Amino acid sequence: MHDAALLLIEVGAVLLGLSLLSRLADKIGISAIPLYLIAGLAFGVGGFAPLDAGNEFFRFGSELGVILLLAMLGLEYSPTELITSLKRSRLAGILDAVLNALPGAACALILGWGPIAAVALAGITWVSSSGVIAKVLRDLRRLGNRETPTILSILVIEDLAMAFYLPVLSALVIGAGFLAGATALVVAVLVVVVILYVALRHGKIISRLFAAHHPESLLLGVLGLTMLVAGVAQQVNVSAAVGAFLVGIALSGRVAHNSQQLLSPLRDLFAAVFFVFFGLSTEPASILPVLLPAAILAVVTIATKTLTGYRAAAAAGIGIPGRWRTGFALTPRGEFSIVIAGLAAGSGIEPRLAPLATAYVLLTVVAGPLLARMTDAPWFRRLLVARGTRTATIAQGADGH
Repeated sequence: MHDAALLLIEVGAVLLGLSLLSRLADKIGISAIPLYLIAGLAFGVGGFAPLDAGNEFFRFGSELGVILLLAMLGLEYSPTELITSLKRSRLAGILDAVLNALPGAACALILGWGPIAAVALAGITWVSSSGVIAKVLRDLRRLGNRETPTILSILVIEDLAMAFYLPVLSALVIGAGFLAGATALVVAVLVVVVILYVALRHGKIISRLFAAHHPESLLLGVLGLTMLVAGVAQQVNVSAAVGAFLVGIALSGRVAHNSQQLLSPLRDLFAAVFFVFFGLSTEPASILPVLLPAAILAVVTIATKTLTGYRAAAAAGIGIPGRWRTGFALTPRGEFSIVIAGLAAGSGIEPRLAPLATAYVLLTVVAGPLLARMTDAPWFRRLLVARGTRTATIAQGADGH
């Protein structure tokens, strides 16, 4: 009874604190993710008041948080949108992968962490945070802007790429022999392809299993299917997050729409637990030695991600202000970066990877929304006008000669 009481006290106190942090983040106009991570650092290993009884709750809650985050992400995309995005922005997706994955891989190799850590850090720096970006676009009322479809197309390609990347990383961190590792990798990729095929071709049949207008049945059914597929995916060395993402894609129409509304509160709760648990698992003192590499990596990949968005928007025929809005909007990293870091850290391939990822996500998730807001500042608009005038003058001079 004493342990149960202590568990309730610890979990209740943390959740109450998270509610205040979320409210604070909303007031100052930033994502709550960095505040959740800091809270986890404060109450985790090496923090000023480590939790005891609540650790198991946060461990399971974090796993459920990943599953719900990715399932909700999948629910936002229909199979048609996936195909359209692949056709529209495939070149931008390739440029995105090259420009943003290579700095992470190079950083790991320079630090002497080895090739598997390089693959993990490449994924951490590659993928933008769909959750943070969607919130920023809503807050700044840019969902109807001309550049928004380009931003969403790049996010869709990144999220779909993770369905193949995560199984590859899982196979690498297992540390099995070449034949066993290759077999696990082939099985994982085949499972992803099969589930994706079923989602794209037979999603409507799957959706008919659920009663869209019966909230209790729909909530239990969708949550049950998501956890079932996530568990099966993890059993065959495919990430549970990928399984959950593909379930979300498979559901469509009114079922998908109503599921989003029902699952949103659960997603918000366990996503917060997920970020807190990652902070709980990271010793604050371990961040200081990797703070400089994390800061350098953040500056470099904020620049490369901005270039990615700028070039993608230019290819779509969007004007210069919209190109900058696209580039800056894509800079935050979040959910997937932490998922990848957690997967790699759990395998023990490099103990410094999780602290670096924590510092890196903190830096980008704070800088990203600030950069996105910067494009609305009068001084930035004047700078773009002055630059445009100067470019036009130079072009006229060249024509005159």
